[in-house]
Amino acid sequence: MTAPVLAPAPRTPNDVPGWFWKVDQEAFDWFLDSQTAAGLTGDILELGTYLGRSAVLLGGHLRPGEKFTVCDLFDSSAPDEENAAEMAMSYRKTLTRQAFEANYLAFHERLPEVIQAPTSVLADGRVGAGSCRFVHVDASHLYEHVAGDIQVARAALAEDGLVVLDDYRSPHTPGVAAAVWEAVAVHGLRPVCLTPEKFYGTWGDAEAAKQALLARDWRGEGFRLDEDVIAGATVLRLAWDGVPPQPRPQRSAVRRLALDLLPPAVTRAIRRAR
Repeated sequence: MTAPVLAPAPRTPNDVPGWFWKVDQEAFDWFLDSQTAAGLTGDILELGTYLGRSAVLLGGHLRPGEKFTVCDLFDSSAPDEENAAEMAMSYRKTLTRQAFEANYLAFHERLPEVIQAPTSVLADGRVGAGSCRFVHVDASHLYEHVAGDIQVARAALAEDGLVVLDDYRSPHTPGVAAAVWEAVAVHGLRPVCLTPEKFYGTWGDAEAAKQALLARDWRGEGFRLDEDVIAGATVLRLAWDGVPPQPRPQRSAVRRLALDLLPPAVTRAIRRAR
């Protein structure tokens, strides 16, 4: 039997296949570093990891005594027909546990705790209540599954822990949108930040999380940062514009002096020509 051919080891996290873009990479880094700076400790949990692109980043933020847990079906059978159809359409041909582990070990010495099962198994309490400071939910797009994953995240999170929910606004994932906004309207989830792909929220102090985000000069680095209001509460919107603002070129002292000494009509003509 011929052994399966593995893809070349990734050289950078962005070489790992997946849908984890710059704005969310930066937001994950910033929020996790801010938690550490504020003395907030706790485990990290990822529900749905695909081939490990976001897991590689999350694993780099572990501190002594913290644990990182990843839960994904990988190449196991789906628990129901709807989930099986979703996997067949999206990633059944490419998703294997072996590929995930190879990608992760290209950047870290040790694997996280890997639970190869439907994310619904985590409702049994195997992740300690209030043990996590950060939970990333990116598994199924089906409403019933996402709603369950949100409740798993809620039980796992510490008081001011942060949950990040993927695909909350994509046209092809209305079930995620339904579950996310239900959690806001009915289950007390407080929005903190929205990016084009992900919803960041907490059941704790949303204002503190927003202030932590605002401590960085995002606009000065080429991001777009706006503020909106949902049911009387502010929420930040963050996106990557692609090009950091460039400083205006400074005229030399000689050039400035020449423009000052020329007659105004000549100076205006030069400026119009430029």
